[in-house]
Amino acid sequence: MSKLKNVVVLDEKVLKAIANGEKKFDNRTNNPGRPVNKKSARYKRLAKQAFYADVNSKFVSGKAFKLKNQASEYHYTKNADGKGGALFNGIGSYVCNIDYIGRTKVTGFTYVLNKRVNVEVNLKEVQFVK
Repeated sequence: MSKLKNVVVLDEKVLKAIANGEKKFDNRTNNPGRPVNKKSARYKRLAKQAFYADVNSKFVSGKAFKLKNQASEYHYTKNADGKGGALFNGIGSYVCNIDYIGRTKVTGFTYVLNKRVNVEVNLKEVQFVK
């Protein structure tokens, strides 16, 4: 008679915990057991949402970035009260105030010759510096 290697003896408490979903009986987490269709519209939408969330979190954390067609670097700094902030260039000079940070768009303003100029940054076109 040979010994079985992968035999697990479960008692009544463990079986009830598995049935109630309190305990997992295998090592899979969020695995439906089928391959992922990377060409599906849902997969593309989820990947796009994850990209936008990643870019937004990098921007809010103050990581340095460049705009698409510009060589200068910028970074965002929050105000002490947590509302809004300011955009600074690579050497620390003030560029503009930030009043709204959305999922894919950041809006702000600055004053040039006593006139208010609106500034808009598209987070889709931002390239973060490594």
